[in-house]
Amino acid sequence: MDCNAAFLRCSTMLFLLGLGLCHLPFTKATSFRNAYATMMYVGTPRDYEFYVAVRVLLKSLSKLNVQADLVVIASVDVPLRWIRAFEEEDGAKVVRVENMENPYKHQDNFDKRFKLSLNKLYAWSLVDYDRVVMLDADNLFLQNTDELFQCGQFCAVFINPCVFHTGLFVLQPSTVVFKDMVHELQNGRENPDGADQGFIASYFPELLDKPMFHPPANGSKLRGAYRLPLGYQMDASYYYLKLRWSVPCGPNSVITFPGAPWLKPWYWWSWPVLPLGIQWHEQRRQTLGYGAEMAVILIQSAIYLGVIAMTRLARPSFSKLCYRRSDKSINLVHNSLKIVALWCILAAYVTPFFIIPHTVHPLLGWILYLLGAFALCSIAINVFLLPMLPVLVPWLGIVGALTVMSFPWYPDGVVRALSVFVYAFCSAPFVWASMVRIVAFLCQLSLEREAFLPARLVESSSNSWFNKLY
Repeated sequence: MDCNAAFLRCSTMLFLLGLGLCHLPFTKATSFRNAYATMMYVGTPRDYEFYVAVRVLLKSLSKLNVQADLVVIASVDVPLRWIRAFEEEDGAKVVRVENMENPYKHQDNFDKRFKLSLNKLYAWSLVDYDRVVMLDADNLFLQNTDELFQCGQFCAVFINPCVFHTGLFVLQPSTVVFKDMVHELQNGRENPDGADQGFIASYFPELLDKPMFHPPANGSKLRGAYRLPLGYQMDASYYYLKLRWSVPCGPNSVITFPGAPWLKPWYWWSWPVLPLGIQWHEQRRQTLGYGAEMAVILIQSAIYLGVIAMTRLARPSFSKLCYRRSDKSINLVHNSLKIVALWCILAAYVTPFFIIPHTVHPLLGWILYLLGAFALCSIAINVFLLPMLPVLVPWLGIVGALTVMSFPWYPDGVVRALSVFVYAFCSAPFVWASMVRIVAFLCQLSLEREAFLPARLVESSSNSWFNKLY
């Protein structure tokens, strides 16, 4: 019986695993002497997006079979369910830390987004490791970079000709260095931007004069500080100029996205505005997947389809509306209707953008946005009896813009930018004409409604003590 029960449990587990309804916790059999580390803290409007980005980073490193531990330096206020996901599903070791107090938060040029970015200094406290590659969540790994563990005590890439970038750097953990950094923080060491970038750059001011890193063929570890080749931090903006990589030195290993925070690659609207966003989402599709957002996507899709179906079946008529007679109030009502109609059209195009899950795949995001905008425009068309084509001209313009931006055969980024500009220039008159047509139609509709007022109401004495309803 025991054997049969054990066999039944094993068979059931294998069946569930095959269906993807359960998973085995991911555990590493070996603890390595080196580590890839990133950090996770909360307290910003984009906490969940960075949580997703960290998970994709961890899973992509695991997929590359890196010979190193994966470490997440997480502040103590990170939700426990996120911590469990890092540990059990992503195979990472989580180090809980107190948030590092930022003494630069009152600087004039301080960006509140980086209030807790000094938690990155905890990387120097990971003394169980010989070398640590410290990473920001917006790194996209194209290949294994374990050779970085052969670098010296501190190594970083100069994206800016004079200032290295702290989105990826190699360090040798040291309690002495960590305590000295904390001491420098307390003493108010000069920091141009008030974030980790400015502090670490001021702590290693001579890195620009150091030699370029080349991994020794015998696998030995170097000592000292080195500049890393640009291929370890390929700024996405380099790609957009020629629409291909043209990095002069080092392997094309890691892409970084240091640009505007609202155009990070995990946001669905970042593509096709920035073509590389789809590459990050492809990596997420192959690793983490989109199961967390699919329920919301399906619910919104069903609601939008239901709205479209109802608006096709029911078409209310405003010609049956009744007004209380008053020369002043009639004009006020008509003008108010025009304003409300225009605001409803604007809301139809804006509302879907904000309620779509931010980290969904761009193809799903844009399809859902277009579906939502069409559904809400249908409501405005039916309620205010508007002509369909002028209201949907911006919708058609958005479809055209997405087509122009996602066209894959541009020779370079300049031609792509000019094509987008020409398209916007040519489509602007159509959008303007559609707005004029909508306003003219609303004015005509108002005049028709006023003509329905009975002549006896129009000629009624101003001394009447009441007005009849029409």
